Amino acid sequence: MKTLLFEIGAEEIPAGYIEPALDALSSQVLKKLTDARIGHGSARVFGTPRRLALEVADVAEMQESVTVEVMGPPEKVGFDENGAPKVPAEKFAEKAGVAVGELKIKETPKGRYLCAEVTEPALETPKILADALPEIMTRIPFPKTMKWGSLHVAFARPVHWIVALLGETVIPFTFGDIESGNRTYGHRFLSPEAIEIRRPDEYADKLREAGVIADLDERRQMLVTAVNQVAAEMGGEILPDEALVDTVKNLVEYPAVVAGKFDAEFLEVPDEVLITAMREHQKYFAVADSSGKLMPGFIVANNTRAKDMSLVATGHERVLRARLSDAQFFFRGDADTAMEAWVEKLKKVLFQAKLGSVHEKVIRVRQLAEYLADEIGPEGGDLKQKASRAAWLCKADLVSQVVIEFTKLQGVMGRIYAGMAGEDAEVATAIEEHYRPTYSGGPLPETLTGAIVAIADKMDSICGCFSVGLIPTGGADPYALRRQGIGVLQILHEKGFSFSLTGLIEKSVSLFADKSDRDAGETVAGVYDFLKNRVAHILEDEGFSRDVIVAVADVTVDHVPHVWDRVGALEKLKAEPDFEPLAIAFKRIVNIIRKSEVGDIPDTVDEALFEDATESGLYAAFQEVAGKVRENLVRGAFDQALLDIASLKGPVDRFFDDVMVMAEDEKLRNNRLALLRQMAEMFGQFADFSKIST
Repeated sequence: MKTLLFEIGAEEIPAGYIEPALDALSSQVLKKLTDARIGHGSARVFGTPRRLALEVADVAEMQESVTVEVMGPPEKVGFDENGAPKVPAEKFAEKAGVAVGELKIKETPKGRYLCAEVTEPALETPKILADALPEIMTRIPFPKTMKWGSLHVAFARPVHWIVALLGETVIPFTFGDIESGNRTYGHRFLSPEAIEIRRPDEYADKLREAGVIADLDERRQMLVTAVNQVAAEMGGEILPDEALVDTVKNLVEYPAVVAGKFDAEFLEVPDEVLITAMREHQKYFAVADSSGKLMPGFIVANNTRAKDMSLVATGHERVLRARLSDAQFFFRGDADTAMEAWVEKLKKVLFQAKLGSVHEKVIRVRQLAEYLADEIGPEGGDLKQKASRAAWLCKADLVSQVVIEFTKLQGVMGRIYAGMAGEDAEVATAIEEHYRPTYSGGPLPETLTGAIVAIADKMDSICGCFSVGLIPTGGADPYALRRQGIGVLQILHEKGFSFSLTGLIEKSVSLFADKSDRDAGETVAGVYDFLKNRVAHILEDEGFSRDVIVAVADVTVDHVPHVWDRVGALEKLKAEPDFEPLAIAFKRIVNIIRKSEVGDIPDTVDEALFEDATESGLYAAFQEVAGKVRENLVRGAFDQALLDIASLKGPVDRFFDDVMVMAEDEKLRNNRLALLRQMAEMFGQFADFSKIST
């Protein structure tokens, strides 16, 4: 067993490319080893802006041999009646590489056929990898690739060297005009000379000596330690920013951290703008004091340590000053503009070609927010006024100078500008919150007004796209409607909003009457099914059983918070040991009703037609339970409602044991079907028990 080392050296690879590429490289090499029957151990990846590398431990030097059975022609085709081989048998034996006498006869469903056992030769691992590794290089996925010179190969950046070793043996191949070998290169400035790697276990240590920290976790920890130490020396601490740490660690091979300062006059600009200017454009870390107040300083990780780091800091300060001057200019210009003027400018900003401008969207979102406020709180109350105002201003900052320059600050600047303009605090907060959640698992709106506007904005996008035929298909979802639908449902669930989802959809769809020539009812049904599927997706991700989800969702998802409650209650009951016979009994009731060919089942049950005591016993138990179930469903006590339903198992079992439902007498049959239908309708309010796996 030997260690495989594979390194691709290149021009500086973008930071965001590195880790996905390493994941793909590792999985593809391991898959190739497995498919080629080459034993191997675990993999370890290394990566810097100039290299992608992989080590695989305990790689076998040869692949395992394998014996396969090859089928040939039928016996009667290969041999005559005396058992002598004919030409087809001889040709088959020659092709299989065995003597005719080694052929065997195998019984198959189609008859007796010739077969041969063929042992495939085991090849040396370096020979297999020499063919596989250059092919794997071409299959590493990058957002963009490039070609260089007159070569026909493509990679994220031009490749300069390749290290391919199995133990001390070089795996020979060529990629473009680069031949593989055992030479890598250290830091471009600190140690640019070639480094010979005699064995894979030397790799990380020799690079470290040459100014390259190839291990990503080690380099990240070195960066975090250095940044925190410099921040402490400045009398502050780094604002938490794990994503920036991950980006910066992939911008450097050896982090050399230095602090810089900027003029305190720039602190008049909101912290969010300053932080974004430092983070997005320059990849600088912002520093705050012990009270959380932003300090006029920053920390930057360089890719090399200069003789005079203060000179390096001065250069960064000069660059940042230009950035912050622009931000200050934009902010001051915005501060002199009324938000109402920005709302008017939204008339010239296109939302979607078929759905009109952003200004038109704002009008619809405001109407829908007012509708939601009436559904949630007292009609015409303070909540409605706040929701209406927040909806009217929610997109205003899109045309502000700061947001045009720093697009990630949409909503954030809306909150800041609304606060500066004297808007209600909850209105200002809602402007920022209405974009939430901005990513999977992201925070939801905290304020009631923010939640209302967030739902209204997302529902407008969903219902608008469905109204004009822009419906997600397969993997195509250009308007992110699935993400927005999940956001709507998460907010409804988290806030416990009790209004009708169907009513919300109908209201939103009605606002597109002038944009759509599609049937409104079909659009409503389409959006409802779309959101129902999103409910099932969320619940499945949360670990609930798929059959329970389907059983509940197929009845209704109109009251979103209750869907979670019903699924949870049914999942809990399903775990009980006597649930399966209970579910079977309920399924039997449903199936009898569905399969019944009786057209006119009466709406009421006539007790005078009962012939058996179990009929009257079941009916009495049902009437008592039905009242309890209705009461518990109204107050949301779904666990208790299910226990009430479960108490009918005994009377139901006795009924089926003693009574023939489909009696010859039409009156008796219809009366018994009427009883079962009332029962099916009762527990059908909760779930479709026929969908439960038993």
